[in-house]
Amino acid sequence: MLNRFKDDSRRSLHVPRRQQTILRPAVVEGFGYWSGVDARVEFRPAPPDSGIVFVRSDLAKPVRIRAVVANRVDTPRRTTLRSGGASVEMVEHIMAALGGLEIDNCEVWVNATEMPGLDGSSQPFVEALVGAGLAEQHAVRPTLVVREVTRLGTEESWVEARPSTSGGLSLKFHLDYGASNAIGRQTFSLPVTPDSFRRELAPSRTFMLKAEADWLLAQGLGQRATLKDLLVFGADGPIDNELRFRDECVRHKALDLVGDLALAGCDLAAHIVAYRSGHRLNAELVRTLLTEGDLVGGLRRTA
Repeated sequence: MLNRFKDDSRRSLHVPRRQQTILRPAVVEGFGYWSGVDARVEFRPAPPDSGIVFVRSDLAKPVRIRAVVANRVDTPRRTTLRSGGASVEMVEHIMAALGGLEIDNCEVWVNATEMPGLDGSSQPFVEALVGAGLAEQHAVRPTLVVREVTRLGTEESWVEARPSTSGGLSLKFHLDYGASNAIGRQTFSLPVTPDSFRRELAPSRTFMLKAEADWLLAQGLGQRATLKDLLVFGADGPIDNELRFRDECVRHKALDLVGDLALAGCDLAAHIVAYRSGHRLNAELVRTLLTEGDLVGGLRRTA
């Protein structure tokens, strides 16, 4: 369901910024949660207006997969990109790190289909990228300015884009697991900047209920992951683990949202409100905004 209406009382003020890449390569290694396969990720600097591109270096002929919503394919519980007959899976935490740090141009060379899960957050990717250093480029970063209120979804799950009052991106996420478990209901709001992302979102980890984890294990998935690799909730809270934030679960959903919004290939001047939204619905919002939004400055690659 799509609901749209004009809000002329609030027009976002956009201040353009310069594009950024990294100064030098950075490497992160681990294993994929779903497959258990070892994976190596190497971030490399890239020229202006090239965007984020994954490169499958393990194939006989390396395949380049541009990180844009047009290349997204539906996969349960994760974000997958596909192009040229090749795929990369579980890219949302990498995309969140790049988007949250405002790194616009970067080649991500990988040697496996699934990205490493690490500690279930974006923190290890953020640390590697910050360690590589950031370099400002001459080109202007394009920004999609939201002028109307757009909502997608149903009463059970929805996401909405509203005009920004600050000229930047802000989020509000409502997580609702009901009152009968340790996750419960949580709400979190944040104006997204590189500093706020690093401090408030990047450390938040993947989570699930024990019943969900048991079902995945029964399907032969996640055999290598342990209770230290992500948050698995029993009746009284995380099992054999401790929360980094009291509301870590909703913060992680906001982190995932930042990663999915990065598939727009441009900045967003918008206030995003979500209720029980997931990767599919987040991506649908990006597609809708790219069709209807007001693009300001620079070039934007869409495929």
